[in-house]
Amino acid sequence: MIHLSKENFLDLKYLCKGVFSPLESFMNYDEYKACVYEMKLNNSNVWTLPITLEVENFKNLKNKEELVYENKTIGSICIEDKFKVDNEKELFEIYKTKDEKHPGIAKEKTKSPFRVSGKIELKERFEDGLHKNILKKLFDKNIRSIAGFQTRNPIHRAHEHLQRIALELCDGLFINPLLGWKKKGDFSEAAVMNAYEVMIKKFYPKNRVVLKPLLTAMRYAGGREAIFHALIRRNLGCTHFIIGRDHAGVGDYYGKYEAHELAKELSSHYDLGIELLLLREPYYCSKCQEIVSDKTCSHYNEARIEISGTKIRQDLSEGKIPDETMMRKEISNVILSLGNENIFIKE
Repeated sequence: MIHLSKENFLDLKYLCKGVFSPLESFMNYDEYKACVYEMKLNNSNVWTLPITLEVENFKNLKNKEELVYENKTIGSICIEDKFKVDNEKELFEIYKTKDEKHPGIAKEKTKSPFRVSGKIELKERFEDGLHKNILKKLFDKNIRSIAGFQTRNPIHRAHEHLQRIALELCDGLFINPLLGWKKKGDFSEAAVMNAYEVMIKKFYPKNRVVLKPLLTAMRYAGGREAIFHALIRRNLGCTHFIIGRDHAGVGDYYGKYEAHELAKELSSHYDLGIELLLLREPYYCSKCQEIVSDKTCSHYNEARIEISGTKIRQDLSEGKIPDETMMRKEISNVILSLGNENIFIKE
């Protein structure tokens, strides 16, 4: 039998429900190599991050193995391919660094390098969570265009600015926070979801904004992950997807607009099936006295006040309400009400 990790279990659910379409099962070796080195599948569809099933080793594996999660048999896999990943060369291709302090690489280093693929048979249907084209059910039928927004943080004023731009351009906004594995120090599920629930209830137009979580691991893979996030939202039913500054980045591993450049490159060669909204970094201008970007304001070098996620995190960790130019007090208050021990991920 194969014991699934939590990440593999969540990926399996999304594979079986069309969220990772056109993938229908975990990648075989050829698909994995094409994804890593060419950012596409064997059928030439763009796909930028591997979805693989890890096993402890190949010893004693039969042609058909039960899939077990939390001591419950959920299905089986008819093994058609076995392969070993190259954690040095291939991780560099994905993350563009060899630094083992990178959270995505550090996470991958904890996994077995042995992978298998094949046809999966489930004992039951997973009815909870997301599935392909779910937005047709979540939005009113008059909502034709929907912008997807990826986040792993509670809403601050910069993200609010981007979302309001999307609401001007599209009929609806799908806020889809990632609540799978994240690194220590990131915001907790409660902090993210409670903040967005308040934002939608108090500030956003009724019936045009839907909130629902995405349960997959954060990879912190920069531009590759930005495209991965866009393809997932396409499958859910979004017509547009927002890519902002340093999408899926961490630290200084990627350029501020590296994800924009990859998006432009891939869009020029392939039909991704979704329109990408490449939006610049919002900031507060003390002269304009509002949230702007360098495309709408001439005071970037003299009056720019960064809406800093690091500063917001520091203030909240000290029990302080961040400046309202960075985060609305209603959002800060609901996060602080959780208590410091529940705001951030501890491990």
